[in-house]
Amino acid sequence: MPAVKIENLTKIYKKRYFLKPRYSVGIKNLNLEVEEGETFGLLGLNGSGKTTTIKLLLGLLFADSGQAFIYGHKVPDRQASNLIGYLPEAPYFYRYLSAQEIINFYGRLSGVPEQKRQKKIDELLELVNLTKNRHKRLTDFSKGMLQRVGIAQALIHDPKILFFDELITGLDPVGITEMRQLLLRLKEQKKTIFLSSHIISEIVKVCDRVGILKEGSLVRIVDLRQLKNKDEELEKIFLSTVMPAGQEIVS
Repeated sequence: MPAVKIENLTKIYKKRYFLKPRYSVGIKNLNLEVEEGETFGLLGLNGSGKTTTIKLLLGLLFADSGQAFIYGHKVPDRQASNLIGYLPEAPYFYRYLSAQEIINFYGRLSGVPEQKRQKKIDELLELVNLTKNRHKRLTDFSKGMLQRVGIAQALIHDPKILFFDELITGLDPVGITEMRQLLLRLKEQKKTIFLSSHIISEIVKVCDRVGILKEGSLVRIVDLRQLKNKDEELEKIFLSTVMPAGQEIVS
């Protein structure tokens, strides 16, 4: 059974402009399967439909047509939600709480029993390298540290699949390296990871396969395990896929 299965998924946004409706495509006729234990990257320019896809899989948006499944559960579904850990591009946390308190808060929301929760918090703080800062308020955290807190809260209920939306956007080189190392550790734990990004150099370091979105359509899937020079080859594939027809790639 695939961890993620998407069948002809379509989302059209409708907005009013001077009382007249305007329509824009979020995604259209998207079909995709992600296997358990796989790290799958969704690559595309801004506005290509990456966040829309993730929100549809999370049940935060409703599709106009098509369907999606998380481990066989049709989305939206409470059982599917229990299997998911999620970190959005711009998470909001209660900044007056400490790292330990915010993870505990999300653990309570997720229904993790107290005895198990306290042990899990210790494990996660160690995983994300925040043990020494466990009592420090989030107001004093850098963005990279906040992202690490975000990963910890996404893991508190031991989900089977993790969704990360633009995980490294806005991070400095040290923060990017920390996030990459965390993803690789989660990969070693056989977690299924579904992430979106437009940064090719990081996608190639952690993903098994990559899907390329263009204007809401999944136009290509690339198996990175079959590429020799992953970074260079994926960049060429991506640019040739998303650039307008007739426009040359300057190397």
